[in-house]
Amino acid sequence: MKHYKIFKTLLMIPLVAAFLWACSNGSSGSSQGTLSVGLTDTSTDRYLGVYVTVSEIQVHRSPDGEETEAGWITIGTPNTTYNLLDLVNGVRESLGLADLDTGHYTQMRLILGDTADNSINIFSEPHFYANYVIDLVGNTHKLKVPSGMQTGIKIVQGFDVSENETTELVLDFNAGASVVIAGNSGQYLLKPTINMLVTSDASIISGTVTKLLDDSGLSGATVSAQIFDSTATDAEDRVNVRTATMSGDGGNYALFISPGTYNLVFYKTGYDAYVKKITVGAGDTVTQDGALDATTIGTLALTSSISDNDSEAYATQSIREDITMDDNNIEIELFSLNIADGGSSLMMLPTGEVIVVSSSYAETTQSTTFIINTDIEAALDISL
Repeated sequence: MKHYKIFKTLLMIPLVAAFLWACSNGSSGSSQGTLSVGLTDTSTDRYLGVYVTVSEIQVHRSPDGEETEAGWITIGTPNTTYNLLDLVNGVRESLGLADLDTGHYTQMRLILGDTADNSINIFSEPHFYANYVIDLVGNTHKLKVPSGMQTGIKIVQGFDVSENETTELVLDFNAGASVVIAGNSGQYLLKPTINMLVTSDASIISGTVTKLLDDSGLSGATVSAQIFDSTATDAEDRVNVRTATMSGDGGNYALFISPGTYNLVFYKTGYDAYVKKITVGAGDTVTQDGALDATTIGTLALTSSISDNDSEAYATQSIREDITMDDNNIEIELFSLNIADGGSSLMMLPTGEVIVVSSSYAETTQSTTFIINTDIEAALDISL
């Protein structure tokens, strides 16, 4: 309607307001604080490498709370290709550091690049793609970024910048939950799952993962902070993995997490899971070790089919176990993976009873209990 002259006078009011806000936002006389944004990873042992190229990071502010393109402010242009699996156990990469006007900012977005930087991957090779994964047998798969995210990956979570103070944010990029294994389309997809933490409110859980047999350090074990909700009507929602990492050399690990009470789950293929309930407050630093006992394993061949005609449709397969802790029966997740329509995965699992919870957008969640044996390969076809 702004093209019609009869609305000219009415339109001047919001235009003048936006102009005055823009001038205030960029004026040297307004109070300012500093925003620091870092990148870390909720890790996975399902891949050897998960690479993403971040070209730009922006935050949003507007005078009336509405999203406008003019409200986006660029605070960093890293133009860097990151291996998310390197960003674990407290390791963070800086994405941006900028002085901003004080006040409330409504959201953030990452702009992914389509050209990799000049660094090399884990095989000392140049990057063939800007965004890709290296699977467990060393094959490289380009990650297709869905069309809906071409304008950026939005993190709709507000934060405040205070005068003469530094607000430090950490973006926790969940590598495992963000990769979709190729199905009928033949394309691996990048479906970014990112949590944002304010460091001033966060806690640190750290410790050592060891082998129960000889107390030696165990590297490559997943340590995840989970919440179990027995009242959830949908099986998908019974377990919420808030963050995870992998133990490094000597079995050491560190988790950066919001305050709360969690089931801390230690797991590695070939070992039984170890679980400990833990509560952390804002700013707490807590130590919790975990000892894993070796166990027998079997295999599960899982195939995923989805009725949705969307070529980018996929199902999340959450592999879980029922355990007893503090005289209560709870579910824990060992790991999860996303599989596109027609895709499949061969999984190594502890023998005994496991639960496969399969979910997809607009589809009814399925929960299937299976017995895993050492001598028989189990097969499961999931149709949603």
